[in-house]
Amino acid sequence: MQTKSFQSKDPIQTYINEHSLRLTPQQVKLIERTKSHPNSGMLGSTDEAQFFQLLLKAMNAKKIIEVGAFTGYTTLTMALALPDDAEIVCCDITDEYLARDILTEAGVDHKIKVEIGPATETLERMLKEGKEGQYDFAFIDADKQNYLNYYELCLKLIRKGGVIAIDNVLWSGSVIDESVQDISTKAIRKLNEFVKNDKRVDISMLKLGDGTTFCLKL
Repeated sequence: MQTKSFQSKDPIQTYINEHSLRLTPQQVKLIERTKSHPNSGMLGSTDEAQFFQLLLKAMNAKKIIEVGAFTGYTTLTMALALPDDAEIVCCDITDEYLARDILTEAGVDHKIKVEIGPATETLERMLKEGKEGQYDFAFIDADKQNYLNYYELCLKLIRKGGVIAIDNVLWSGSVIDESVQDISTKAIRKLNEFVKNDKRVDISMLKLGDGTTFCLKL
């Protein structure tokens, strides 16, 4: 089951890509570089990332949290939509794969603050530094076992009216296959059930990329 727009052979998805995506040369370069990586499937979905651009502009967002970056495609795409004085706090356990040269070439590297280490520790430190309620948008796309932890920490860090986007909530369809009982799949099911019943947010789960849930903080 192909769940990323750049992987799909579906003619409808191809049509959507041809009539929607507006990729810069740097985005194309980053996509092509990532395709050669052994874990190329971790590349963010192009249609999802472009939707983030529209949403961030509509929100007049300036302060972003990203949990999980890999090569930085979604990081780059979001940064392109943000004003010059914006900031993306990019949390990952390594920057080994982050395409810093392409971020620099695109002129957005100054908007990106990379925090290396377990994201839970980074987010907890941000809360201790008094940054609760200061962020407009958070994107969660990292190890699935910690999804609920990331969600709770980001919910504290974003402002009222801010949005959390959670990636891979359909997990290539595994969430509806009860024969699949691995740790990651069970963690996503738990997160999905929790968010559905969380009265602190309004939600919408969409078949965007590998499934994206948007949570509006009330």
